[in-house]
Amino acid sequence: MPNSSSMAQFLLLAFSDRRELQLLHFWLFLGISLAALLGNGLILSAIACDQHLHTPRDFFLLHLSLTDLGCICTTVPKAMHNSLWDTTTISYTGCAAQAFFFVFFMSTEFSLLTIMCYDRYVAICKPLHYGTLLGSRACAHMVAAAWASGFLNALLHTANTFSLPLCQGNTLGQFFCEIPHILKLSCSHSGYLREIGLIVVSACLGFVCFIFIVFSYVEIFRAVLRIPSEEGRHKAFSTCLPHLAVVSIVIITAAFIYLKPPSISSPSLDLVFAVLYSVVPPAMNPLIYSLRNQELRDAIRKMMTGCFSGAIKCLCSHV
Repeated sequence: MPNSSSMAQFLLLAFSDRRELQLLHFWLFLGISLAALLGNGLILSAIACDQHLHTPRDFFLLHLSLTDLGCICTTVPKAMHNSLWDTTTISYTGCAAQAFFFVFFMSTEFSLLTIMCYDRYVAICKPLHYGTLLGSRACAHMVAAAWASGFLNALLHTANTFSLPLCQGNTLGQFFCEIPHILKLSCSHSGYLREIGLIVVSACLGFVCFIFIVFSYVEIFRAVLRIPSEEGRHKAFSTCLPHLAVVSIVIITAAFIYLKPPSISSPSLDLVFAVLYSVVPPAMNPLIYSLRNQELRDAIRKMMTGCFSGAIKCLCSHV
């Protein structure tokens, strides 16, 4: 039984065998990645530069943008490279790094989405205690715990998966190195069960977070419905429903990928679900949160206006 480290490379799933469709996937992923990089980059710059955007909500949003950038930069560039150059290979070390960073950023992102749900719950249901429950020290501790738990989760899964002996070839049924598809190549029953156990533990923790999110939103919606003004109810719903939609997409698609029985195997379906939970949220989060945040929109507009004016002045000085 060859150890996984003895493999020089893995073969990823190609989006299509037709060259025209490969190029279409390249341009599609290029557009998505540029949108994610631009949107999250603007959010990071605006929050870092504007003193009015140093609230707990903006602090959590800054870290969410960091995880979004990490997610999109972990999987999409290699997929674009393979589509452009008509290849499917990825090195062993590259695959291990991709699996580690993907689990790291996705785990951290889900923890941050849970924390942001708690932030909305306190802001709407316990507004008088907001400053006490979400002080700067408490926010820093929660974010640090999110990053630390994501790192530990990624380290455990990656170390166990890439220590397994592989005897089922080196072809992965996914466009990036996803742990469930690497497990299909394993011929170590005990190691396979150990990794499945880790996945179940992670799923249980994710389910606890999901229950917390559901409970929080039940309380949020009950409080919102008691708001006398229609404008107040609309504002509260407009900030909460997009967040709930993003969380639902991540949970449902990731649960399907990681918890579905092996008998249910469809490469095209796995591909669609993988894109939905790994590529779409990093590109959609900036749009969702920036459009619903007037202060953030104003800060981005002010920053872009200042940059444009500075560029014009610099250009005129050299003419």
